[in-house]
Amino acid sequence: MDYSFLIEKRRERFAELDEALADPALFNDPKRAADLLREHGRLKHTLGLWESHQNHLQQISENEELSRSEDQELAQMASDELSQLRANVEQLSTDLQYALLPADPSEDRDALIEIRAGAGGDEASLFASELIRMYQRYAELRGWECEHLESSPSDVGGFKEVILKITGGEVFRFLKYESGVHRVQRVPATETQGRVHTSTVTVAVLPEAEEVDVEIKTEDLRIEVCRAGGAGGQHVNRTESAVQIFHLPTGIYVRCEDGRSQIKNKELALQILRSKLYEQKLRDQQEAYSAHRRSLIGSGDRSEKIRTYNFPQSRVTDHRIGYTSHDLAAIMTGDLFEFTSALQQTEMAERLAEAGL
Repeated sequence: MDYSFLIEKRRERFAELDEALADPALFNDPKRAADLLREHGRLKHTLGLWESHQNHLQQISENEELSRSEDQELAQMASDELSQLRANVEQLSTDLQYALLPADPSEDRDALIEIRAGAGGDEASLFASELIRMYQRYAELRGWECEHLESSPSDVGGFKEVILKITGGEVFRFLKYESGVHRVQRVPATETQGRVHTSTVTVAVLPEAEEVDVEIKTEDLRIEVCRAGGAGGQHVNRTESAVQIFHLPTGIYVRCEDGRSQIKNKELALQILRSKLYEQKLRDQQEAYSAHRRSLIGSGDRSEKIRTYNFPQSRVTDHRIGYTSHDLAAIMTGDLFEFTSALQQTEMAERLAEAGL
C-alpha cells in the first residue's frame, strides 16, 4: 500500500508542532505541552521509519541492478545483500503500519506493575517472586530501569504483593499485554509425592499517570500513618513511617511502607493511586474499542486467565491468541519478546482493520 498521502499529512502536522513547541508560552499549560511533546516524538519516529523504508527500497533497486553486472564479484556482493535488505524492508513496513495507526495515548508512558499471589498459598507467592525477576530481567534486556516501590513478603521467601515501576522508552506499549491471571503448573518444592499443583498470580500493568491526567482532591482522601512491617512482614520499623491512603469516591486503597520516611511513602502512595485512577479512566474509554482488542491490550481484569506456565512440559501458552512456546527457561529469565511480538501483530491486524488500512 502507498502511504505517501498519510506521510505528507504527518509532515505537515510535524511542522505545526515544531512551531508550537518553539513558543515559550506553551509551557504555561503543562498538560498541553506534555501532549504535544509526546505527539512530536511519535511523529519524529514515524517519519524516521518512512525515510529508512524508502532508503532500503532504493538500495534494493540499486542492488538488483548491480546483481546483473558483468563484474561477477560485484554482482555476487550485491546479490548477497538483497536478502537482508528485503528482510529489513519487511520489518520496517510492519513498524510503519503500526506507527501510522491512531495513537494510543498511553503507549509511550512508563508503567507500574502490580503483582499479587493468588490461589495456591505459598507456591503462588514463590511464583510471584519468579515473575518479578522475569519482568526485571525483561526490563534490563530492553534497556529500561526497574524500581521497587512496594512489597509484602511471604513467610517462605516469596511475595504476597509487589509493585514495580518501569521507566524507559514506550514501556506501556510492550508491557500492557501482561495484565491478567498467570497460571503455573508444576511440582512444588514442598510436595513429597511428586504431584503437579496449579497456582495463580495476578498481574496488573498501569500506565504511569501525571498530575495533570487526574485530579485528586484532598477532601476525597483519608490518609493514615502506621508502623511498617506486621504479620509476615520484614524490616519492621519502630516509627510510624508507613502510609495508607483511601480514595473515598472509588474505594481504592494504597499502602506504602518501603520508603525510608513517611514523606517518601506518602509520595509513592499518591503516585500509585494516581496511576490506578488513570487506568480506571482509560478502561472507561476502552469500552468504545472492539471486545477482541480490549482482551489483547489487557484490562487488568484479575479474573481473566491469560497465560499458563507448565514446568513439567517446559511449555508456556498465551490463551488470548493460542500461542505456545516450549522454551520456558528462556521466558522465565526475561525473554518475552516472542510473546510480545505475537500479541502486537494480532493487535495490529485488528487495529488496521478498524482503521481501514
